Amino acid sequence: MRYDSIVEAIGNTPLVRIDPSVHGLRHIDLYAKLEMLNPFGSVKDRPAWHMARPLLTGAAGQGQGTVVELSSGNTAKALALLAGIHGLRFKSVTNRMRVPEIKELLLLLGAEIEELPGRSECLDPADTEDPLTRFHQALSEPGNSYLHTDQYYNPLNVEAHASGTGPEIVADLDGSAPDWFVACVGTAGSSTGVAEVLRERDPSVRVLGLVADKSDFIPGIRTIDEVHQVGLFDPATYDVIESVTSQEAIDGMLTLIRRCGLLSGPTGGAAYHGAVRQLRQVDAELGGGERQVAVFVVCDRAESYLSYVRARRPEVLGAPARAVAPVASVDEARARESAKVVEVAEARDWLGGPEPRPLVVDLRGPHAYAALHIEGSVNIVDELFDELLRGGMPFSKSRPVLLACPVGEKSVRYAALLSRMGHPDVRSLAGGIVGWRDAGAPLVHE
Repeated sequence: MRYDSIVEAIGNTPLVRIDPSVHGLRHIDLYAKLEMLNPFGSVKDRPAWHMARPLLTGAAGQGQGTVVELSSGNTAKALALLAGIHGLRFKSVTNRMRVPEIKELLLLLGAEIEELPGRSECLDPADTEDPLTRFHQALSEPGNSYLHTDQYYNPLNVEAHASGTGPEIVADLDGSAPDWFVACVGTAGSSTGVAEVLRERDPSVRVLGLVADKSDFIPGIRTIDEVHQVGLFDPATYDVIESVTSQEAIDGMLTLIRRCGLLSGPTGGAAYHGAVRQLRQVDAELGGGERQVAVFVVCDRAESYLSYVRARRPEVLGAPARAVAPVASVDEARARESAKVVEVAEARDWLGGPEPRPLVVDLRGPHAYAALHIEGSVNIVDELFDELLRGGMPFSKSRPVLLACPVGEKSVRYAALLSRMGHPDVRSLAGGIVGWRDAGAPLVHE
């Protein structure tokens, strides 16, 4: 095939059948839509080009202007390349860059990166005090010079998949829609656009949306709380919404790589794991000659996530296994039963009480900590804290500890882990720093 431009190679990705000996489903044919084979490496190539094309057409001839997106991942990568092709700059704005390889690759692509001192991983339009929200609002003001693709709200994000990904799946299945479509939910563009097309073909198509476990992190996937902050998300799109942990995502990723030869990243691993888990019950209920078809999306490639895997499954990369399980493996309900949780008023009394004063550990990112934190607290980012725990007890057992995260979900799991490890007095701040702030308790700047 010969193209005049690399953008002509976007789309028309393969649909590959997963061998039944791998997934074990007897009555369901499972297919992977290999979006990782788009030219820039991910499913985000499609909406990036679809959203950017109208903006770039007018700006390219002038050679001036900057494309901007609130993204720290695959959308940013695709937009950086598209902007560069058209002689323009690209700026990635995010609250936090959590995958080092992605940040380094963006810099290699010529992107400017601005990390804001925000409280959450993605845009929350209801939080008017969050710097990322304020930046997003400023992009809509008159006189703004940025070329903003606005992936969280732009209907072209959905249209890219309604006009491309969905019809391709139908065509590759000889004009039929699958019985099941499985997608991880980030901006909700791919799941929404594909679901529209498949249900136009067959209204009985069932859609499984996968989100990250509430206190876990999987690149490119939102938690159930975060997806409700996304403008394109509509719960009616999904028949089922289930959560996946980072460990399950890595399990799925390793299966796709080692058993299927698919160099999937953790998002594709999460999609595979979630699909097989959901379909096992469906498969058990099918009988006779009845068969169904399911399709899941492999969003991107493995190479950008080696540090992510190393932090969570070091033995896979030849390093010794961790002595302590990661915090994401702690069941939230059991953590709340076993951990000590203190309300804001009780925590303030505790901090103002007799010695020894509790050590307050703030688990948020450094920018959020610098913006506002509890006076006297120390900042240990959650990923680093996880590493410390895997090496053993990081604190003296003689000093009490108060853990604080954004809303109190992750800190309660860490508190449960520390208690299991033998710390006699570790507590989690109910509601986290947000709850502390909303209660009117004092916060200080660095």
